[in-house]
Amino acid sequence: MSVPGDTFEKASLATGLAIAAIGLLNALPSFGVLPQIGPFPIDWFRPTFIGLSVLTAVLLVIPDLPVSKPAGWLHITLLIVCLPMIAYAGYGYFDVSRKMATSIFFFSVSEAITATIAAAVTVYLCWHLWGSTIAALGSIAFAYLATGQYWPSGLATAPHDMVETIAANIWYATDQGILGNIMGIVLSTVLPFIILGSVLDGCGAGRSMIRISFRLMRRLKGGPAYAAISASALFGTVSGGAVANVVGTGVVTIPMIKRRGFSPNFAGAVEAAASTGGQILPPIMGAAALVMADLIGVNYLTVITAAIIPAIAYYASLFLAVYFQAGKIKLKTCQDDAADLEVAPQDYINLILVVLPLALIVWLLINGYSPAGASISALLVLLPASYLNPEIRQRPLRLVRALAEGGRSIAKLAIAIAVVGIVVASFSATGVPTKFAVLLSSASEVSLFFALLVSAIGCVVLGMGMPTLPAYIAIVVVMGPTLTKFGMDLLTVHFLVFFVGVASVITPPVALASYAAAAIAGGRPIATSIISSKIGAMIFLIPFAFVFHPELLIVVSAGDESVFWLSLLFLAATLYLCSSSLIGYDRAALGGVERALRLAAAALLISPVASANWAGLFLGTALVGWHVLRLRSKVIENAKGA
Repeated sequence: MSVPGDTFEKASLATGLAIAAIGLLNALPSFGVLPQIGPFPIDWFRPTFIGLSVLTAVLLVIPDLPVSKPAGWLHITLLIVCLPMIAYAGYGYFDVSRKMATSIFFFSVSEAITATIAAAVTVYLCWHLWGSTIAALGSIAFAYLATGQYWPSGLATAPHDMVETIAANIWYATDQGILGNIMGIVLSTVLPFIILGSVLDGCGAGRSMIRISFRLMRRLKGGPAYAAISASALFGTVSGGAVANVVGTGVVTIPMIKRRGFSPNFAGAVEAAASTGGQILPPIMGAAALVMADLIGVNYLTVITAAIIPAIAYYASLFLAVYFQAGKIKLKTCQDDAADLEVAPQDYINLILVVLPLALIVWLLINGYSPAGASISALLVLLPASYLNPEIRQRPLRLVRALAEGGRSIAKLAIAIAVVGIVVASFSATGVPTKFAVLLSSASEVSLFFALLVSAIGCVVLGMGMPTLPAYIAIVVVMGPTLTKFGMDLLTVHFLVFFVGVASVITPPVALASYAAAAIAGGRPIATSIISSKIGAMIFLIPFAFVFHPELLIVVSAGDESVFWLSLLFLAATLYLCSSSLIGYDRAALGGVERALRLAAAALLISPVASANWAGLFLGTALVGWHVLRLRSKVIENAKGA
């Protein structure tokens, strides 16, 4: 007898709600006379949290398995076995933590087996939830940690006690491994923001943003595409996840982009590229930005401020790409695209539900509150404010479901973070970052640009198939220490890794956001990912711009203020030249030579050499001027011929 699918749905929502409740209580700051409840003791809270996450993951995965096939029943059996296994490992963590706090403790084979069980459970569930890429990376990292001393020369690690190494690095340490500092940052800082984003989505503000965006952009040639970019930017800064953003907004935006005359591949690519950028757009950004602030040791407001110009530049490049594509396929203006998305007065009222919590977060951060305190304060304001929406007044349980949905999202993220904890612990213990430093040092002998190019390629490869936060952490552990040795500011290094890691979700062959958008648009996945990489190409170039011109991050000192404005001018010119070249159109179609010259000018504009910047500006201006004059002469000739 099979269990109905809605039973699993209700059960996973219940466990998600439990995760949200216990997580918020753990992160809840002190409010006036109310006592501060958390943070809870690590020895029981972290294993309890991962246990609830595993239970939620099992409840989410089982309904999707084919019960009519033997393989389906095998996986169901393994998933059920995961529950007592993680419970056993969790109790082991609690017991050993208490013993270590009171006396000297030496790890035995039993603890190594417990750590291996915990690793196996999280890797297996991660494979079901997030695909094979991150699970394979975790498996290889664990195998390397355990057996690295037996690998061939050049890859071999120093001799070590396998039992001690596995137990200490994978499960029982409070500073690394599955339940280490990274999981702690997620619990204390990231969790409240994910819950806030889920409630913002559930209170009905998301669809209002889409309607208003379409209304404002309806008179432009590429109206729906511009609206998709705007709506995805606003929705993405709340959701913090590219794929979730594509699914949340793409079902509305993509069909309307197609109706305007854009191809399915281009429609999906626009949504994927726009959704990806939501993770770099202040004030909330994605979960990775919160972790970045903790890892660097700076105020979260510093990270938000640094992201302003790169985020604006990225979205400006998307608008330019749509503008040039609309001209290329000769679209006409039309005012009927938003006919089926009429804006009601309630939509403008619903915007209060977005503006109010985001403004409160920024204000509290400026006044010295922690990110967790600011996000929970915003959540406490949003919950009663959401009753401005009559849909919430009619069905207030939607807020409870939104909290539960947020808890389920955290559970899935926690499984991925657990595997990344394995990767980070293994890399740190085996010295992988040092080995990579040797490779980058060799590359830097050619040029810093070549070293950065190698780093960027490595970021994309490591980030393929992984959520942004796990990808960012895995990449920065390997590449961060090496890049700082080149004299780069620590914040600049982390932003480089962050941006290129974000870009991996639209980069073929493993482009999760592009594939999700292609499924909605009815386009080809690989073609959509190639076009989205073309449209969003500036997400790869902008990091080079702020590495060579760190003043673009605002918080990194540039000395003379004129340097900042010149760098901004060069960046703006780069956006225009690069976007027009990649689309192959400006005021008319561009030839191959002209496109190549524009790309060359763009490369000169982001160079660290001042003379090259001016040469790029001169070349770009000359190319655009020649293009305009050539078209004008053609118009005059045609007029004379007529």
